[in-house]
Amino acid sequence: MRTIALLGCAWACLAAAPALAQDDRDDTEALMPAGFGSLKQSDLALRVGTEELEVRLVPLDERVTRLLARDSYESLQSLVHSRRSTIDSLARLAGISAPGLALVTFFGGREGARFDPSTLSLGIRSQELRPRGIVPFTPRFTSQQLNLREQVSAVFLFEELLPVTDDFTFSYQGRTSEDWRNKQVVLDRERSRVAARSRLTRPDSGAAARR
Repeated sequence: MRTIALLGCAWACLAAAPALAQDDRDDTEALMPAGFGSLKQSDLALRVGTEELEVRLVPLDERVTRLLARDSYESLQSLVHSRRSTIDSLARLAGISAPGLALVTFFGGREGARFDPSTLSLGIRSQELRPRGIVPFTPRFTSQQLNLREQVSAVFLFEELLPVTDDFTFSYQGRTSEDWRNKQVVLDRERSRVAARSRLTRPDSGAAARR
């Protein structure tokens, strides 16, 4: 219930503030160039399932979202920007200067399926991290109940950046996905491809200087 309480406070504190979302870090120069990726959101997604529902988590970290195809990348960027004020307010209330962000979606597997977002957790360096805040993207998210084949989404805030270049686990009610380690080969391969594609589109600075 702490996360729901924090969420309510955040909606009441939407004053302008410095951006805290992961897409505005100062190390942009170290990131891959955007617009050259070819991956799908499913390539970044971790999934766990119960008898009643499926839960999907997609890290909202530009170290990996910039590897997505342009439309997918821009869609996630737009999502974060549309909730920026709430994310920043909620992070301040939780005392977090650089929160880790993830898009979490719950899919209903039967009528009236219940879900509890506060029980979701990440395993990072032998530590269990629970969400420090939740920003709903779907209006019915706060009902914590799903109809058959219904889906609801929210941006989850964690107290530290997700280690997307290393390894972490994703758990919900006793079910755990360790699939992120298996994604590293695909991500590394795509980084090489993005670097190559971006080099091919850069103007010939020497030719420009000669003109």
